[in-house]
Amino acid sequence: MVLQVEGNSLVDEVVVLKDAAAGLDGVIAIHSTVLGPGAGGCRFWQYADGEAAFADAVRLAEGMSYKNAMAGLPLGGAKAVLRRPQGDFDRTALFRAFGRAVARLDGRYVTAEDVGTSVADMEVVAGETRHVAGLTQRAGRPGGDPSPHTALGVFVAMEHAARRRLGRTLGECTVAIQGVGHVGEALAHLLHGAGARLIVADVDSSRVARVAVETGAEVASTAHILSAPADIFAPCALGGVFHADTVEVLRAALVCGAANNQLATPADGERLARRGILYAPDYVVNAGGIINVAGEYLGWAPEDVALRVEATGKRLAAVLDHAEAQGVPPHVAADSLARAAIAAGRVRAPVPA
Repeated sequence: MVLQVEGNSLVDEVVVLKDAAAGLDGVIAIHSTVLGPGAGGCRFWQYADGEAAFADAVRLAEGMSYKNAMAGLPLGGAKAVLRRPQGDFDRTALFRAFGRAVARLDGRYVTAEDVGTSVADMEVVAGETRHVAGLTQRAGRPGGDPSPHTALGVFVAMEHAARRRLGRTLGECTVAIQGVGHVGEALAHLLHGAGARLIVADVDSSRVARVAVETGAEVASTAHILSAPADIFAPCALGGVFHADTVEVLRAALVCGAANNQLATPADGERLARRGILYAPDYVVNAGGIINVAGEYLGWAPEDVALRVEATGKRLAAVLDHAEAQGVPPHVAADSLARAAIAAGRVRAPVPA
């Protein structure tokens, strides 16, 4: 394996991963370790080239710094992005190689699941390093797939935002969900249980059909989900959802979802605000998964994890209160609060033995 460590003005450390024999091609970006080890999941995706993977890793790593800071976690921000090989490949060999790369960082990076990876993949990684979470859950301890925790955090945040922006309960709202992968599907079931009317879309037609049957949701095409007649829009797929064109077709009055980096640029947050659309900053509302990862890695009780996830609505309320007090859009308020928390430089969390 070739590990090339480079400096970059946008992140503290970049580790380029190359292992042709194992099929490993990717990057680990560590944005900040001020508050603790850089923590963030491993994304496994079909990127057009190395530059696209690098750009995504850097954006996601910064988002993880802000997410962990806003959730009050003793963790910095980082992300791994791996390019999925074309054709057949040995998945176990690839993730073993990735695990060895994580081990060489000696605790500066803690990995877990993300888009395209699973508990089984993290178990392979755990054969090479202890700096991994999202493993098979053991009795009395946090762990397992973090997606349900992410979905729950988004749900409780959406409850607060719906009351605040719409003056309604979720049972009185229509919610359009873009993407019904692990998190989107779990969110759909929570919303269905609360009595919300659902509109769902996903590139996987069989998955979206199953979710529709289970929740009574209406199915929309991926091309038309943004313009669906909904009160709330929940992006739960990949990032970059909002840009100059998509903001203009959005019909919802509230955006609250699980996808990372929903704004293509900060200017798109301004565009949403000018249209009177309340944007719940993604890294504030989707922190439930990393909270569970932190609890697993740092040895918290499951009850402590649950309380922190359930407090997501209160953390969103604080951001929205700050935005109103300062007269700025919510994404600006969240960034300001996150940067202030990082600048305060609280004591690092020790690396577990």
